Amino acid sequence: MRFMVIVKANKDSEAGVLPDPKMLTEMGQFNEELVKAGVMLAGEGLQASSKGARVRFEGGKKTVIDGPFTEAREVIAGFSIWEVKDMDEALAWARKAPNFGMGAVEIRPFFEAADLAGFVSPEELAAPRSGERGRLGVA
Repeated sequence: MRFMVIVKANKDSEAGVLPDPKMLTEMGQFNEELVKAGVMLAGEGLQASSKGARVRFEGGKKTVIDGPFTEAREVIAGFSIWEVKDMDEALAWARKAPNFGMGAVEIRPFFEAADLAGFVSPEELAAPRSGERGRLGVA
């Protein structure tokens, strides 16, 4: 199963403050452990929400909202994509992570093909999508 591990933003990450060198080293070591174990498929840190934007869809109207976003609980600082057998294994890995000072991470499973079987035919599930690249479907 694939899971997205969502790292919540905090005051420092939103201010554009990078973690101290010791924390960056610990993060790098943990990420390397995940890669060596075949768990981590991707992972990136995100710049502060002040450099981003949102597009709000209301009926037929689309509104662009420039960052920063004031609700910290709605902002993420980074993410990883892990492939493990189940939620228990994802949680076991998360418990091994050093405390990066982010307060919490959110772990959520991706929809897999089997989850969509009642909505999409097996042929459609098997067919490659235009622009699809690799297993993650990233164009």
